[in-house]
Amino acid sequence: MEDLLMGSILSAMATGVGALPILFFRTVTHRWRDILLAFTAGIMMAAATFSLIPQALSKDSFLIVCLGVLTGMLVLTLLESIIPHIDLEHSRMNLSMDTQAILVLSAITLHNIPEGLSVGVSYSGDQNELGGLIAFAIGLQNAPEGFLVALFLINQRVSRLKAFFLATMTGSVEVVSAISGYYLTNVVDGLVPYGLSFAAGAMLFIVYKELIPESHGDGHAGAATLSFITGLLVMIGLTEWLK
Repeated sequence: MEDLLMGSILSAMATGVGALPILFFRTVTHRWRDILLAFTAGIMMAAATFSLIPQALSKDSFLIVCLGVLTGMLVLTLLESIIPHIDLEHSRMNLSMDTQAILVLSAITLHNIPEGLSVGVSYSGDQNELGGLIAFAIGLQNAPEGFLVALFLINQRVSRLKAFFLATMTGSVEVVSAISGYYLTNVVDGLVPYGLSFAAGAMLFIVYKELIPESHGDGHAGAATLSFITGLLVMIGLTEWLK
């Protein structure tokens, strides 16, 4: 339980770490943003395919893993249909500043729920180091997200300190959802493989639907591709090292 709390808190705090530079400067080049997003995509891809799915397969059938992965994908698809995607850097929605800021914060907070569940479910397995790897992967994804949310809020004339605080708080929901996922899968033991594959499906959705397209949208596909492969290899190396 202590490992779960530490992992989920550090993963959630990564949102605030990512937002921290906003206190000192207000811009980041598209090239470096795309490289960071692609590296994060590689990390999450490896975590899903080389850690979560093999662990789920070792506990139950291929059918259960398929159901879990598809459910994770469908849940995030449902969230996206309820909450419209907002380009944090190029938003053109006809909303007032306050309303738009609330919508962005609500969307990011809700999208963090399945990420927290992924961390909690990962800690419920037999291999405790899996939880640390998934928390690390989710934390990497949270860092650029925190920066972009804080940057968006500053562009909406929110003070830097308030933007940093609000961006950091969007990650706090992950701690609650991680604890919920952990206890749910521990109370009902048969949910562990389903939960692991659900987490994998959610992470794969984020990679293919959000991170990869965003990292290729500004003409830096070559650098982003190299960064993606580097992130993939780094996560595989960490997985092997912690075995």
